Amino acid sequence: MTTNREAARQQAEDSYYSALDHYAEGRLREAIADYNAAIASDPTFVDALHGLARAYQDSEEYDQAIEVANRIVELDPDDVLAHTSLSILYQRKGMVPEAEAEGAKARVLGWKQQLKQSKTQT
Repeated sequence: MTTNREAARQQAEDSYYSALDHYAEGRLREAIADYNAAIASDPTFVDALHGLARAYQDSEEYDQAIEVANRIVELDPDDVLAHTSLSILYQRKGMVPEAEAEGAKARVLGWKQQLKQSKTQT
């Protein structure tokens, strides 16, 4: 028996994979629509949020991309890729201090992850 949550997640994944196909084929509008459909089914689907941010970035819709990247940071403040994306997006908009701040956050988080990994390997 499939629960509503499982069905929603499956719908989200179906839309996500469709979005990936559209993105790979350069059809950004269709990719954005499918990423949004995935997120509508599962608002916590971080991979779909990352894809949506990238599709908006490639469409030069930087404000929308920043909004999505900030949603990722709200869900996972330690997401290195989200902070890296924000740094790139702010840079593209000419917002240098914000870009540098996000880049610094990404570096520190990356170092923390590396340190954690090295401790678990010893």
